[in-house]
Amino acid sequence: MGAVAAVVVVGVVLTAFLAAVAAVVVVGVVLTAFLAAVAVSAVSVAIAAVVLRSLVSNANRR
Repeated sequence: MGAVAAVVVVGVVLTAFLAAVAAVVVVGVVLTAFLAAVAVSAVSVAIAAVVLRSLVSNANRR
């Protein structure tokens, strides 16, 4: 194997490795965004439940 061929092989391996790292980073960012969206939705539902419970409680007292 010549020096040029070795450099080409190293370049191909390095490119494949960087592509795999980039894919893992992108998937991690997307999953983190989904997790944040679910957390925000859960907080919104919890606040709505507390407000509705308060409204129903006040309506029953009157």
